Amino acid sequence: MSESLDELRELGVEAVGISPDPQERQKRFDDKHDLGFPLLSDEDGAVARAYGAWGVKNMYGKKKEGIVRSSFLLDEKGKVVGAWYKVKPEDTVPRAMALL
Repeated sequence: MSESLDELRELGVEAVGISPDPQERQKRFDDKHDLGFPLLSDEDGAVARAYGAWGVKNMYGKKKEGIVRSSFLLDEKGKVVGAWYKVKPEDTVPRAMALL
């Protein structure tokens, strides 16, 4: 992952993660996985809803509202230039690089 982050930074792109988890849980996750980018907390889901990344999911046969794993590429003015929903983590950087 750090290779991808370095490659993105060379292009002037910074990665940020956002999840509905509280900050304490995010810190434990980052400590465990050493992500190398900031994680922001969206506990009320307002950011996820604004970006269309909140919806009904099927979890073990039960429908539940929650985060739809998504990735977005924003330009320097905050305009969305790329959006991917139900994306796998390993596909995020290649998709962003294709647009850069």
